[in-house]
Parts: sequence; structure tokens; C-alpha cells
Amino acid sequence: MHSAVLLIEFGSIILGLGLLGRFAARFRLSPIPLYLLAGLAFGEGGLLPLGASEEFVATGAEIGVILLLLMLGLEYSAGDLVTNLKSHYPAGLVDGALNALPGAAAALLLGWGPVAAVVLAGVTWISSSGVIAKVLGDLGRVGNRETPVILSVLVLEDLAMAVYLPIVTALVAGAGLLAGSVTLAIALGAAGLVLFVAVRYGRVISRFVSSDDPEKLLLVVLGLTILVAGVAQQLQVSAAVGAFLVGIALSGEVAEGAHTLLSPLRDLFAAVFFVFFGLHTDPASIPPVLLPALALAVVTAATKIATGYWAARRAAISAKGRWRAGGALVARGEFSIVIAGLAVSAGIEPSLGPLATAYVLILVVVGPLTARYTEPVATWWTGRAARERSEPKVRQETPEGPSEGASEGATEGASVRD
Repeated sequence: MHSAVLLIEFGSIILGLGLLGRFAARFRLSPIPLYLLAGLAFGEGGLLPLGASEEFVATGAEIGVILLLLMLGLEYSAGDLVTNLKSHYPAGLVDGALNALPGAAAALLLGWGPVAAVVLAGVTWISSSGVIAKVLGDLGRVGNRETPVILSVLVLEDLAMAVYLPIVTALVAGAGLLAGSVTLAIALGAAGLVLFVAVRYGRVISRFVSSDDPEKLLLVVLGLTILVAGVAQQLQVSAAVGAFLVGIALSGEVAEGAHTLLSPLRDLFAAVFFVFFGLHTDPASIPPVLLPALALAVVTAATKIATGYWAARRAAISAKGRWRAGGALVARGEFSIVIAGLAVSAGIEPSLGPLATAYVLILVVVGPLTARYTEPVATWWTGRAARERSEPKVRQETPEGPSEGASEGATEGASVRD
């Protein structure tokens, strides 16, 4: 009976996602906001809460994030990654300063204390790699010139999590300096090892994975990716980082074949991820914290756009590409929820969880919209300002006044002289 209910629920979810995707495609919109709203409708406190399929959906959501980052990694070689990181690491520093500080300041202003400030700083700092990867694919921008800039910022954020997450874990758990240092050393060592193997032995890995049989290629690539992601997560490194590094380690025909085979799976599990995000948000918890979350979302959306614009400008990208880069970085998602969950489970601040959830829901809905419309809106606005500057200024006449009298006197004098 339990199995039958699970199949009915999960089948209904997949069917509903397909219909929502078709609806969004008809109006040339990203389906991500619709997927999230569907999750809210069928989650805790929603219209029709699910039960039997929740655990299965959770596993599918994890696979969705892993596949999103794997597919994005397949677009670039290890050499591209190293070059981009060397070129764009200042953008990572600017990103952290502009987007972490508003979260920390908000927590302190709300009187939540320094630990909550560190947690909320991470919530507002980290963009959603999963959402942004899906949006870039939906908008057909994976091959754009600004995409490597966006990718570099995201990778720097994900790699920064290898340092940040162990620190937050130690803070919320009240661990001592020694225990926290050991956890941090393990995380840094694991991240460095995975990156070294991907860059140094990428060709060897590609030869090992390569196969003329699509079935075998699919199984090996998918199995290797999930295995590396799991090991990375076990070592307190992001599973998304592990999947991304597997993607960049594969090159040539292997990368092209894997991309073709995995695209349908990515689309399926990515949709499941966004639904799962909505499932775990109680709509009743949002109204009390909506105003502070909205204010924080407005501020950090602007700082993310500024980050992307600055990074793309530094890379000599055109003005339109700069605005596209900024708008694409706005969305927050999986990392923000993970960070907030650490504090909530430790009982750091009861209001932090609902605030983080409302904040992420706002930006995960707004993010695809800013990715699509920031550039045309900015182009329209700058064009309007340029037209206003180029128009000749017409002198405005006043009914009475010294200037008018003086002008008339001058005119009269001129007439007499003439």
C-alpha cells in the first residue's frame, strides 16, 4: 500500500512538473518559480501535503543539484577553470564583501548576536549554483562571453564553502578551537586534493571513462559523479563542488557524449529539486518575517548585480554582458538553506529559519526574472538618460522677474541702436 501511494504521489509530481514546464515555455518564462510554487502547495501547511514520497523526492533533489553542476562543469576544461580563477579571484573578494556584510549587519540590528550574524552573512552571500545553472541553460546563455565570469564567481563561492561551513558548524555547536581547526584542515585538504586531481589528471580520467557504448558511458559518468559528490560531502566539502570538478575533469568526446546523455536526467531531477525546496517551507511561517526578508532581498539583489557588473567589466565584457552577469547572480537557494539549517538545528535563533526561508523564496523567484530582464531594463534606462542629455535645453520663460525685464530692456536697447 505504501509503495502504491509513493508511485501515485511521485507520478503526480512529475506529471504536474511537465505541465508547468509546458506552460512556462509557451510564455517564454523560466519554469523555476512555478516549480517552487508547486512545492509550496504540496508541502507542510500547503493545500495538499505529501507524505509517502517525501524521502524519495529528497533524494531526487540532491541528485538534481549534482547533475546541474556536473553539466555546467562539462562546458569548460580544467585549464579554463584555472585561468578563470586566476583572472577573477578579486571578484570573489568583492562578492564576499558586498553580499555577506548586509546579512551580518541585519542580524546584529535585529539583536541576534555574533553567531547568528556569521550565519546570516553566509545566507546572503552565496548565490544558488543550481538555480543559476538552470536559468543559464533555459535562456541559452551557456556560451555567452559573460558566462565564464558568472561561473568563476560561483566556483569561488562554492570553494569558499569548504572553509565557511566547517567554521559555522563549529560556531553553532560551540566546539573548541582545536576541534574546529581539525575540521577546517580536513575540509581544505579534501577540496585541494579533488581540484588537483581534476586539473592534473583530467585526461587520464577521460580515457578511463570513455566508451563507445552510450549505456556504459552514462553509467560510469553518473556513478563517478555521485560517488565523488558523496565523498566530498562526507568530508564537509560541497557535493556540488565535487560534481562540478568531475565535469571539468572530463573533456573532448567524453564530455560531449555525457552532456547529450545526461541532459534529460538533469532537467528531470533539477525540477524535483525546486519542488523539494518548496515542500519544506510552511507558508504560515512567512508573513511574520516578510518585511525584513524583503528589505534584505532588495539590498542584496542590488549588491549581487553590482558584483556581477564589476566582475564582467574587469573582464572587458560589453555593457550588456555586464548587466546580464549581474542579473544572473541574484538567486539564492540550496546553500543558503543548508547554512540556515545548521543554526536552526542548534537553536541559535528561532526567527532565523523563517527569515532565511522567506529571503530565499523571494530571491529564488526574483532571480530568474532579474537574469532575464536586468539587461534590457538597464539598456532602456541608460538609453533614455543618453537621449535626455543629447536633447537641447530650451529656456523656460517666467511670467515676471528681473531676468525677463533685463532681457526686454536689452532687446529694446538693441532696437534703438539698430
